[in-house]
Amino acid sequence: MQLSYAKNDIERKFGFSSKKFTMVNYVFTFILGALLALAVYGAMMPFYGKGIDYIDMFFHGGSKNRSSIPYYTVFLTCWSLAILFVKRCKLKNQRKAFKLDILPADPNFVLSPRTAREIMDRIYLQVDQPRCYVLFDRIDLALSNLKNLGNANAVSECMNSQAGNDEDYLTSSYTILKGFIWAIPVLGFIGTVVGLAGAVGGFGNVVAQGASIDELKTALGGVTGGLAIAFETTLIALILALIVQLLAKFVQSEEELFLDECAVYCNRNIVAKMKKTNLTSEEND
Repeated sequence: MQLSYAKNDIERKFGFSSKKFTMVNYVFTFILGALLALAVYGAMMPFYGKGIDYIDMFFHGGSKNRSSIPYYTVFLTCWSLAILFVKRCKLKNQRKAFKLDILPADPNFVLSPRTAREIMDRIYLQVDQPRCYVLFDRIDLALSNLKNLGNANAVSECMNSQAGNDEDYLTSSYTILKGFIWAIPVLGFIGTVVGLAGAVGGFGNVVAQGASIDELKTALGGVTGGLAIAFETTLIALILALIVQLLAKFVQSEEELFLDECAVYCNRNIVAKMKKTNLTSEEND
């Protein structure tokens, strides 16, 4: 076999079941995300408590009694990055389908219901699981129905319909990721609200006790300092959400380009090899 899906798919390499095309196994990506989050905090740990606010803000407690919300935002970010990494690996595997020669070398080769079997045999001789690849799945569907469809225009319409289905499936594979991109900044806002409630609540207790002007000034200084700490969770969440959003757009654009390349390949190597006649009648003759 020139192309083995079982050997090239990253999820199967690690013993996990593989999802269709570029859809990811969320158990596998969850584990990858957790390991990445541990690695991130492991890298920051030696610098924690050294007076570096941009490091300390990722840890809870401490002298400034920071929130634990950054732990969750970092984990969701790492899980999102793991999803994008696996999707990119799976996309790289999908692109390997373009390197195979599935058509005879004869420039006068004409695709018909009779010769379609020859192409399918060539595909199955070179690929262990053709239906796991977007390109071969699309070709297999068109050629399997070639005799029933009857003409090149019908086959072209079948491929276009399948291309639309593949595009919808690609879009649906980002549903969970989009949820994470929404949830990350929301967690940051929650952390900020919790911090604000604590800071304002402490100041309210001081006022209720009839504190002096000096005591009120001291308490007010604590409130402003608490506000600064509270907004750190939002700052972290917004930056991380922005990073994930940009990377997701980049990977999605690559997948959309890949689908366009599949459509061009099918039109050039399958539809263009058919005679613009009724194939069913031609086969019967």
